[in-house]
Amino acid sequence: MIGIHDMGGIMGFGPVDPEAGEAVFRSWWEAHAFALSQVASRAPSIDAFRHVAEHRSLAAYLAMPYYGKWLDELEKGLLASGAITGEELAAGRSASGRVANARAIPPDKAIASCFARHSYERPAPASARFTVGDKVMTKTINPTGHTRLARYLRHHAGEIIAVHGTHVFPDSNAAGKGEDPQWLYTVKFAAREL
Repeated sequence: MIGIHDMGGIMGFGPVDPEAGEAVFRSWWEAHAFALSQVASRAPSIDAFRHVAEHRSLAAYLAMPYYGKWLDELEKGLLASGAITGEELAAGRSASGRVANARAIPPDKAIASCFARHSYERPAPASARFTVGDKVMTKTINPTGHTRLARYLRHHAGEIIAVHGTHVFPDSNAAGKGEDPQWLYTVKFAAREL
């Protein structure tokens, strides 16, 4: 999918100029949006989270602050999973005073949850197709859904320099089609190729 979220290689946006000493959160609500997205047990997978972002219009994507996107994606995921209703979201509270299947998390565990690493590695469904040193050509694609193949890398020659085992395939997982484990490779590209 070619969209505003895939800004790698898009001309006209200028350089990224990080601010010296920039705060992680610019406002209290951004920290809350981040924390909620980390501890909401019925929130969508990270791939589904990206899928929502990728289907925003150009205008909406550029108008929303970074953590505004996170909050919007979390709300959509919780609505889609049935964890909350539209009425509850509008009211800002549970209709029953309780959240279905909710479990309390002590503050120390909530903080640890925010920084926990989760593995997306899965058992190999088949042998690896490529090995280190193989020359490869990326596909020329324009999918309607999620892809981790950046636009500026499409239809370019590279070389496999590492094989990382099999992992959840984000393109499939984002669309709710299951994890579909695939081999993960590091591919090196010559600068002149890109």
